[in-house]
Amino acid sequence: MIKVLIADDESLARQSIRLLLQNQAGIEAVFEAADGHQALALFEEHQCQLVFLDIQMPGLDGIQLAERFGDNCVIVFVT
Repeated sequence: MIKVLIADDESLARQSIRLLLQNQAGIEAVFEAADGHQALALFEEHQCQLVFLDIQMPGLDGIQLAERFGDNCVIVFVT
């Protein structure tokens, strides 16, 4: 089962991605973050395997987060 993190400062963007994921098999949980610091905390807490990551966000941006996440997950940049 896959844990997914959606990190985007725009709530409509997060909602759109969540709707696209709702009928996908194998997804255990979907977590949402509105800024980079919240995304990092959720990633570390839940060890998400798939991350949808906006590039421009308050706090840490998507590039900084991707560097921190390293090879521990699959990252899909959304912008």
